[in-house]
Amino acid sequence: MAPHLADRQTMQQLHLFFNAWVFYTRFPAPAWVVHSHENLNRSSRYFPLIGGFLAVLFFATFSVANLVFSTELSLVLAIVVGILATGAFHEDGFADLCDGFGGGWKTEDVLRIMKDSRLGTYGVIGLWSVLMLKWGLLLEATQITFQTSYIPSLLLILICGFMLSRAWSISLIALLPYVQQDAQSKAKPIAKKMHKSDLCIIWLFALLPLAFLPWLTIIILLSVGLCALLYIKRWFNRRLGGYTGDALGASQQIQELLAYMAIIGAQAL
Repeated sequence: MAPHLADRQTMQQLHLFFNAWVFYTRFPAPAWVVHSHENLNRSSRYFPLIGGFLAVLFFATFSVANLVFSTELSLVLAIVVGILATGAFHEDGFADLCDGFGGGWKTEDVLRIMKDSRLGTYGVIGLWSVLMLKWGLLLEATQITFQTSYIPSLLLILICGFMLSRAWSISLIALLPYVQQDAQSKAKPIAKKMHKSDLCIIWLFALLPLAFLPWLTIIILLSVGLCALLYIKRWFNRRLGGYTGDALGASQQIQELLAYMAIIGAQAL
């Protein structure tokens, strides 16, 4: 491959990565990055990788805080930093989904409620529940030690949870149609048909950290995630007729919690 062609392809991948970086986080990108709908659509391949960076940030926050504060409070601070880093991107989608599914019967009513910027009772309860579950599960996770890895066990659990949940979530784009009534959704630029090469890269990134887990944990983790994906696909198709941006965010939160449950449950076997 000619050097100039290799350089051009490398630069294109950097553009894709930083398009994903600014879309999925609140962190800035270099000024030379070209932002476009096409770049954003293809940038979904780096979604799990960005999840890995966020997991490291979460763990770093927890580790520093834990030098001064209790484990319980340190986890709360880490969760807050994680929310600030993404702008509550996924939590907002989960809360909107709870409001829509809780308050709407027909598909058009569900979509209308989900687009309402006001937060209702179902959304508040759902958001409180998911944050409390996340705190409780990660508190349990601090007690786990993997003998098969030199990586701190909590960091490995976070990386697996952050990356796998994003891979499962973004895979819904390849399985469901985009709900056109949701035309103003933040997900619209990534709502084009998923490229097979992008899906392969997504799962390459997501599966790499699993190499440091015990085999039984890997089997349980992937089995739980796949079953959840199939159920969520059917659920969204029945209630929404496809997926929306909020639905993808809600799916990520659900899959993250299930990943922690699977890992913790596997250690009890």
